[in-house]
Amino acid sequence: MLLDGIAVGRLTALGVSVRGDSHRWEGQCRQDSMAIARIGPPDTEMLVLAVADGVSSAGRSHVASRDLVRQTVVNLDEQAETVHRALRERDEPQLNGLANKIIGQAVGELRPKWRAQAGDRYDDRDHATTLHVLLVPVLATIRERLLLSVGDGGLHVCRGGAWTRGDQEAEPAPLLDPRTAALPGSYDTVETLLFSSSPADVLMVATDGMTGPLHQEREFADRLAGHWGRGEVPAPSDFLWQAQLRAKSYDDDRTVVCLWERGPGDAD
Repeated sequence: MLLDGIAVGRLTALGVSVRGDSHRWEGQCRQDSMAIARIGPPDTEMLVLAVADGVSSAGRSHVASRDLVRQTVVNLDEQAETVHRALRERDEPQLNGLANKIIGQAVGELRPKWRAQAGDRYDDRDHATTLHVLLVPVLATIRERLLLSVGDGGLHVCRGGAWTRGDQEAEPAPLLDPRTAALPGSYDTVETLLFSSSPADVLMVATDGMTGPLHQEREFADRLAGHWGRGEVPAPSDFLWQAQLRAKSYDDDRTVVCLWERGPGDAD
């Protein structure tokens, strides 16, 4: 289990990654990973919220999910000023190119390490993992946000007490769909989403252990909205148990990072 968080100015992020019942029952490790980080110099500072879901059938996907979220954060930090400028200018072609370059670079830097660990048995498919990364500028006057995505899971927004998908044009992938895109093989097909949010919105990036029941179980979605969509940031201990709400037939690893923002009229 991993629990983390950060507060910067008016932004507060909390994240948790827990092993699912199926892995616990089978004595297997958690294949999900996450990272919460602060990158860039003061005038271009951003929060990075990243989650990854190692593919269950891939023997070393837990290694890949952990390594990729960490290396992606490092590479984003190196390109923070360029990414921040493109985000501020809403330059979608440049953002898309940067996303593919940064994640492709991460894959290229990690493959030698994975080959050394696996030896002659190395296979990209053994390291298959999804990846979703949300970038949020710290400066309150910049309302643009950027999502980088490979595979299922992704972004949801709680607005007015109800959850909506971050990309309204996307359809939820079928549960347990084996065709989902995954790294390291799909590093050149990173999807980017440039969007704006208001201080009242709660942004959530999560693996499909969370987004699956959120799509399919109305009671589950309503309970989460009640916990996280009331404008109050929960204590980390409360966030931990809230993120583990039971949902029938969903026993996968579950990883979720939420971001809250105090509005200009909120008390410090």
